[in-house]
Amino acid sequence: MVVDDQDLVRDGIATILDGQPDIEVVAQAVDGADAIRQSTAILDLAVVLMDVRMPVMDGIEATRQLAGGPKVLILTTFDLDEYVYDALRAGASGFLLKRSSRDELINAVRVIAAGDALLAPPVTRRLIDRFAETRVDPDVAGQLDVLTAREREVLILVAKGNSNAEIAAELHLTEHTVKTHVSRMLAKTGLRDRVQAVILAYDAGLVTAGRR
Repeated sequence: MVVDDQDLVRDGIATILDGQPDIEVVAQAVDGADAIRQSTAILDLAVVLMDVRMPVMDGIEATRQLAGGPKVLILTTFDLDEYVYDALRAGASGFLLKRSSRDELINAVRVIAAGDALLAPPVTRRLIDRFAETRVDPDVAGQLDVLTAREREVLILVAKGNSNAEIAAELHLTEHTVKTHVSRMLAKTGLRDRVQAVILAYDAGLVTAGRR
């Protein structure tokens, strides 16, 4: 589903995606409320491309209401849009810049549909530096109790924006082993992807903004 209040943007994205053999645009929505209404009738909806600033209901609230359903990929004009962090906290699996290329758009949908998060390490660092809150939530911190010491180490490095390859080098592990630790960490904490893991780490006080 493509959600954007600008007809040309929405139609353009839908046309590009519908031209791919493995992607089908099953719906278009003009705002968040429209997206919520339509999503209830689509059983196999996998990914929602969600604009942020829209009338009636914005993308953040719509993302929050879709939590637990289809994966949400936020569409934004600027990579440091003040709303992006709120959208990620609401449950989005990543974001895509509206100035992205055709190939980047197609790849983003495929990545999100496959269950991965779309948030490049450099972007993670900028977002966290700008938006991360340093207040610790004791209830959230308790979620980390289920993790092993190694899994906590991996979570810290994920939260700092490191890729699996960088984490492997830091901890002297293979990249495959790091992927296994990340998967187990997500499963134990009930998180959907790396983006949500980053938010958990900051909310729990495991890492704080500006700390490397």
